[in-house]
Amino acid sequence: MPLYMLQFAYTADAWAALQKNPQNRAEGFSAMAAQMGGRLVDAFYCFGEYDGMALLEAPDDVTATAMVLATVAPGHMKSTRTTRLMTIDEAVQAMRKAGAVSYAPPQGMPTRA
Repeated sequence: MPLYMLQFAYTADAWAALQKNPQNRAEGFSAMAAQMGGRLVDAFYCFGEYDGMALLEAPDDVTATAMVLATVAPGHMKSTRTTRLMTIDEAVQAMRKAGAVSYAPPQGMPTRA
């Protein structure tokens, strides 16, 4: 199944609720993902622009999108970013396919040496 990285940031209200009542949010996400035919591989909290990330499997992009929509619908997320991940083998296949064709740059663009 394809892999996806979901990065998320909670609202201030969500953090306040979690401080008052600490809980493992991965458990609920895992159950929801399974209902949709996917799987939560693992989840992490982190520093930076996003508060955490989840690595998930889904049978297709539509299901992955539905998982994210279901996750943000309650309103406790202020932002998310979903990235479709490729295995090394998939990337090598793409490189081979790209290497088998040529594509011209826009006319008037200098050529590289």
